[in-house]
Amino acid sequence: TMSTHGIREADWFVTTFGDGFGPAVDPTNPDVVYSQSQNGGLVRYDHRSGEAIGIAPRTPADGPPLVFNWDSPILVSPHDPARLYYGAQFLFRSDDRGDSWRAVSGNLTRGLDRNALEVMGRIWSVDAVAKNASTSQYGNLTAVSESPLVEGLLYTGADDGLVSISEDGGVTWRSVEEIPGVPDLTYVNDIEASLHDANTVYLALNAHKQGDFRPYLFVSRDRGRSWTSVAGDLPERGSTYAIVQDHVEPGLLFVGTEFGIWVTRNEGERWVKLDAGLPTVAMRDLVIQREAEDLVAASFGRGFWIVDDYAPLREIDAAVLDGGADIFPVAPALAYPRSTALGIPGFYPGDTRKGFQGADYHVDDNPEYGARFTYRLAEGLRTLEAERQSREREAAEAGGDNPYPSWEEFRAEDREEDPAVVLTIRDADRQVVRRVMGPTTQGIHRVTWDLRYPGFTPVTADTGADGTGPLAVPGRYTVELSTFHRGEFALMAGPVPFEVQALGQYALPLPDRAATLAFQQEAGELQRRVMGASSALDEAMEAVAAMKNVLLRDPAGTPVLRQEARDLELQLMDAREALSGDPTRPRRREPGMPGIMGRLNGAVGGSLQSSYGPTETHREQLAIARSEWDALRPELTRLVEEAVPAFAERLEALGLRWTPGMGVPR
Repeated sequence: TMSTHGIREADWFVTTFGDGFGPAVDPTNPDVVYSQSQNGGLVRYDHRSGEAIGIAPRTPADGPPLVFNWDSPILVSPHDPARLYYGAQFLFRSDDRGDSWRAVSGNLTRGLDRNALEVMGRIWSVDAVAKNASTSQYGNLTAVSESPLVEGLLYTGADDGLVSISEDGGVTWRSVEEIPGVPDLTYVNDIEASLHDANTVYLALNAHKQGDFRPYLFVSRDRGRSWTSVAGDLPERGSTYAIVQDHVEPGLLFVGTEFGIWVTRNEGERWVKLDAGLPTVAMRDLVIQREAEDLVAASFGRGFWIVDDYAPLREIDAAVLDGGADIFPVAPALAYPRSTALGIPGFYPGDTRKGFQGADYHVDDNPEYGARFTYRLAEGLRTLEAERQSREREAAEAGGDNPYPSWEEFRAEDREEDPAVVLTIRDADRQVVRRVMGPTTQGIHRVTWDLRYPGFTPVTADTGADGTGPLAVPGRYTVELSTFHRGEFALMAGPVPFEVQALGQYALPLPDRAATLAFQQEAGELQRRVMGASSALDEAMEAVAAMKNVLLRDPAGTPVLRQEARDLELQLMDAREALSGDPTRPRRREPGMPGIMGRLNGAVGGSLQSSYGPTETHREQLAIARSEWDALRPELTRLVEEAVPAFAERLEALGLRWTPGMGVPR
């Protein structure tokens, strides 16, 4: 959402009643949603009006009764957004977005009577407790797919393990009764026609209802006539629920299992568990959002997880793994205005996303705002101490001794600077826009640039954030990866190009963004000087306060010197008032005149949080602040750089105890 608060409950809308199903969305109009409830209920939901109309196929006059799954398969044809497929024991087709239906198949199941099948080793009485209650009906379709490359090439799977194929839009069908290595009646959880090859289709089956928790994943390269397992080295225990293929790289597959998500780059020869912050829970369905390159996973806990921009997985090959460091391609970064409909984020203690709302107000995280960089370090940047400790662990595990380091080695450890990973962002003119720090450990990491230049606030040794600078102008940028280790900088990867794209609609036309950036940088440069002067003034005032203190306490102090210190302090206080504004009236709850910093904050802060750019008021405040600064700067320089140090030298020469500002005693 385009909000600093994240995703609120108010951002969600209910399309129909139900216990959690796979809906379908019109790819040409996201306001049209096909949403179902258990046992075949189906509505077409209009998000604009909020209306839902029932469109489920109904039992024909001459029967037979339709048999739907609890979660019936629905598909919007990749060849026509008005064409839908919906599965009972037959496959239904609509060419008018569900207004009417016709069956394009006969019964695509084995036609078994579930009441004749054993459950827990026996056939039960019709009067058994909750017999067939709150369960799926049996003998129905559970998966359907149409090849995106060949119109009318249809695949279906049933809850009794039958797989059926039509190559002519449902006029004729052939069925696969048995797949080698798969137990009889194994539930077909997912079937997906390849996005890259017209003859290839992937199949995920699940036998956990039979007490078999092995993964069953298959590929056919001849439209279902023969099948080969692609389960590869997946764990022996971990039922498979869903499989999806990357739309760019054919061999990149994801599978949802009982214990999380697994990924392969080579169509199942080797699988790797996809952690990325995902819990180890049953992942029942997977969808790839192609525009954002996101992998979306629905869990059995009725929640879902999004892996933002998985595209870097396409780039990992032997050459990458053999290299020292890499930056993967960067997706376009969306720059948009961020609203604060709930009030100031973090105004109250607790969850910073909730603004002025109470603790029971629910929000979820948005993706981090900005450009997301994914990089890999083949080796971590370890300190001397970390390397020594690693050697000592290896020696201890081998049963050897750990020789005590020399004092020189300890000294080198104590004096070593921390290593750093630096991601440098440059604009189209190769000018540095920002440097962002990243993790230094081995492996794949992600860092987000918030699309801003550095702020203008003073920096100390402990400063960890750059503050809030101007927003970057939409356009082309590059990022490169450097390391700082043992006193040396090294360019490791890049530059990698990426774009910042404008997003959002505005009630009023925006001024020229380059001109907005120029104003913000001009105002920010003045703010940098003024805030630096303010910090220097604080140090000078602390020094004079310490001098006043020592002059009262030390035998060498005199009333004359004490009065000189007070006179100096009053001059500094005048400078502080010019910088920060009148403190006397506001302290009594009355309005006072703003200082230079207040006017600057109005000029800089008022425009930094908006894409609109500076108003005439912002420009006026900047002009006043600049004029007042030009008048104050000479006097402030004299006080901070001349008067205070000179007075400190006089006190040091008299032998008074050291105070801040005296420097190194003679």
